[in-house]
Amino acid sequence: MRLFMPRFLSMLLCAAALCATAKAATDGDADAADGEFTRANHHVVVTASREAEAPFDTLAPVIVIDRAEIERSLAPDVGDLLRFHAGIDIAQTGGPGQTTTIFLRGTNSNHTLVLIDGVRMNPGTLGGAALQNIAPELVDHLEVVKGPRSSLYGTDAIGGVINIITRPADTDRLSALIGFGRWDTREAAANGAYVGAHGSLSFGANWLQTAGFPSFEGDNMDRGYRNASATVAGRTAFAGVDAGVRYWRASGTTQYTTYVPAPNGIDYVPGPVEQHYDNSVLAADASGKVTANWHTRLIASHITDDIRQLQVPDFAITHRNSLDWQNDISAGVQQFTVGGLLTRENTNSLSYGTAFDVDTRSDTWYAEDRVTLGRHRLLAAGGLTHHSTFGDHVTWNAEYGFAPTADLLLTAGAGTGFHAPTTTDLYGYAGNTALKPEISRNLEVGLKDRVSSQATLSLSVFENKIDDLIVFINTASPPDYGYLDNIDRARIRGIEASWEYASTRWNAHLEAIHQDPIDRVDGSRLLRRAKNTASASLVRRMGKQEFGVDLLASGDRYDIGNTRLGGYTLVNASWSVALPIGLKLQVRVENLCDKRYEYAAGYNTMRRGLFVAVRYDFL
Repeated sequence: MRLFMPRFLSMLLCAAALCATAKAATDGDADAADGEFTRANHHVVVTASREAEAPFDTLAPVIVIDRAEIERSLAPDVGDLLRFHAGIDIAQTGGPGQTTTIFLRGTNSNHTLVLIDGVRMNPGTLGGAALQNIAPELVDHLEVVKGPRSSLYGTDAIGGVINIITRPADTDRLSALIGFGRWDTREAAANGAYVGAHGSLSFGANWLQTAGFPSFEGDNMDRGYRNASATVAGRTAFAGVDAGVRYWRASGTTQYTTYVPAPNGIDYVPGPVEQHYDNSVLAADASGKVTANWHTRLIASHITDDIRQLQVPDFAITHRNSLDWQNDISAGVQQFTVGGLLTRENTNSLSYGTAFDVDTRSDTWYAEDRVTLGRHRLLAAGGLTHHSTFGDHVTWNAEYGFAPTADLLLTAGAGTGFHAPTTTDLYGYAGNTALKPEISRNLEVGLKDRVSSQATLSLSVFENKIDDLIVFINTASPPDYGYLDNIDRARIRGIEASWEYASTRWNAHLEAIHQDPIDRVDGSRLLRRAKNTASASLVRRMGKQEFGVDLLASGDRYDIGNTRLGGYTLVNASWSVALPIGLKLQVRVENLCDKRYEYAAGYNTMRRGLFVAVRYDFL
């Protein structure tokens, strides 16, 4: 902590100075809304309340990662996009394509619900969504809602919700990208859309391959990754009904290193293995007005999460069918949302010699009431989830906002969330069929302030208590040497702040969080979570060129076995230039200072890397 704080404070001062320079340089510029950069608060988000609203007006903290930020980053996956935002700790066991876990506001890696276009993609076997397999080139923007949202979405939404929105058919377009980088990384992508009088069509395709680098420290075997992704969507309207269908899929192979039996049949030694993965989401929706004040929408979806080891017979497969029926009713100053989310899931797995094939039913019925009375805003939401294994579970959210002026919003909120144990927790290796859901209680106060027409400041203070946490109990007795049980409790307190600025030539944001994620049983810090994190981004546009720098400072963390992982500071740099006939050249330098750091003890992370891409817009 003593070593980190000077670096943490220095980075904040440096970033603030850079951002102040940006503000001074742009005083007198044209209004930000008409400039070349778009502020995140000019977007519309739907995840926080299931209804469209401006990020500034949401009563819960929201992060929007827009298309401009995605395109500039040249990120290989969605996890790489998220890690440069404070309060989102990322852990990855090796290089590109390796398992990526996310700790949102200090909660566990399976406490964040991940959606693609509003459809839950967390598998029923392993809990955490495969963020490492989602290609950013197919994504329009990300909405990150912090705090519990189980009342609207059911299980897993304890730390928050991440909604990944694929690129829509909002205008005619056709573009392509080809890129190269260190570790023999190659990428190609194409995106297009057509908007006609009777509907729209859009498509996207992305191919990424890299030789990678060794997973373990001291290992000399490069571990590669291949990802082929595609998305297609179509929409039309008839007789007052708006209908559409969309499909997203990612499949490929991930190489990694693990411990395999030695030739003597007794010991275990590091050995190269690989697995094939297949992730997909298929959804069809229809919506329209029943009356002047009643809008209804129905979404039917199917997701697949299929992982198969190629050297051994192990596999983990999830198939889930869902039906989400949402009704929005307007009544004067009140907006009601009521509906049901019905899921039927099959999980089939073989791991470490333990097999199961389980059908699970989970139905969530939700209701939300939003009221605006002058300067006062109220939200009350409740959800009842009936789980075929765990019975009924009730969650709720209560939030209040007061706007003394049009540019200042004070908020206070409370809510509960829960995480139902996965079928692997129940029936897999070290499983325990007596497990109960993990439950949480969150309290929060905050403010949002438009300090100028170009800048917004946000501040939140929160406390999240989680009971019945599932942990592994080591018995040192074969065959499983332990079992899972609900014996742990956690408490996470924190304060976070963000500042965003956008003008015609500059775009900047600064974020910082101080949190205390502790185990309430023994007082230790929760694993792989930093107490202090700060991030900053500064982008300058000069004619046809754009220069950017991204900074991330993370404090120390602890891993399994009480292994301390040191704090680190990362710097990424980007540059792009618009060339004739629709061409654009992009360059990104990853880890500019070639910093050595670890997400997980003993696993390598990316050192300095150069990536170059060329984009071409046909339309």
